[in-house]
Amino acid sequence: MISVHMFDRGDGVRLAVHHQPGAGPTLLFLPGYMSNMTGTKATMLMDWAIANGRACLLMDYSGCGRSAGLFDDGSIRRWAADARAVADHFAPGPLLLIGSSMGGWIMLHLALALGSRIVGMLGIAAAPDFTRWGLALSAADIERLAHAGFTERPSGYADTPYRYSRTFISDAETACLLGDPIAIQAPARLLHGMADDAVPSAISIRLAEQLMSPDVQVVLIKGGDHRLSAPAELALLLHHVQELSCA
Repeated sequence: MISVHMFDRGDGVRLAVHHQPGAGPTLLFLPGYMSNMTGTKATMLMDWAIANGRACLLMDYSGCGRSAGLFDDGSIRRWAADARAVADHFAPGPLLLIGSSMGGWIMLHLALALGSRIVGMLGIAAAPDFTRWGLALSAADIERLAHAGFTERPSGYADTPYRYSRTFISDAETACLLGDPIAIQAPARLLHGMADDAVPSAISIRLAEQLMSPDVQVVLIKGGDHRLSAPAELALLLHHVQELSCA
C-alpha cells in the first residue's frame, strides 16, 4: 500500500498524491483514461525513484482512483489543471513528465503551461486528440450524451465499460493539439508498441512531427501492446527516464 497524501486543489476537492522527495528533476507520472497511480508503470517508477534517491510524484486525477470529485466533471484541461496544482505544490522545480495513453495528452497541456520547468517528456502510447480519431460518436451516443450526460464503450482494459461524459467530450474538442505545431521545446521520447490495438503508432509519429522541439525520438517496439508493461518494455522506459533526467 503506497503512502497517500490528500491535497486540496484549492476548491475543496482533495486529490490523492504520493510524493517521494529526492534528487534530480521530479518524475511526474500522468495516468491514462480511467486509470490511477496504482498501475504497473506508475508503481515501478516510484519503486525505482525510492531505490535511487530520485524525486517522484504520482497522483490520481479528480474523480479517479482515491481522489475526490465526480468523474463526469473531469476533462483534459480539468485534469491538466489538477496535475499543475499538484506539481506547483509538491515539486515547484524542474519536472520530467511521463504520460501514458491519455496522460500523454495531458502531458502536452502541462508542458505548454509550465514551459522551461519541463526538462523532458516521455510518452507511452501517447493518445492526444483521441476523441477525434478513436471515439466516433453514433447518433445513439449523441442522444445519450444530451439526455443522460454520458455514453459508454466496452473496453479491453477494464472490467467495466469506459464512460465518456458530455463535459469530457465538449472540452476535448477544444483541447485538441495535433492540428497545429505544438510550441514545446523540451526533449521528447515517444514509446509506442507496434501491436497496440488502442492507439495507432502513427499517432506518435504525427505528434513527433508537430512538436517544435528539435530533440524528438519515436521508439517503435515490435510486438509491444498498448500497456507496454512487459519487463523488457519497463526496462526501456527506465532507460529513457534516466537519459532525459541527465539531458
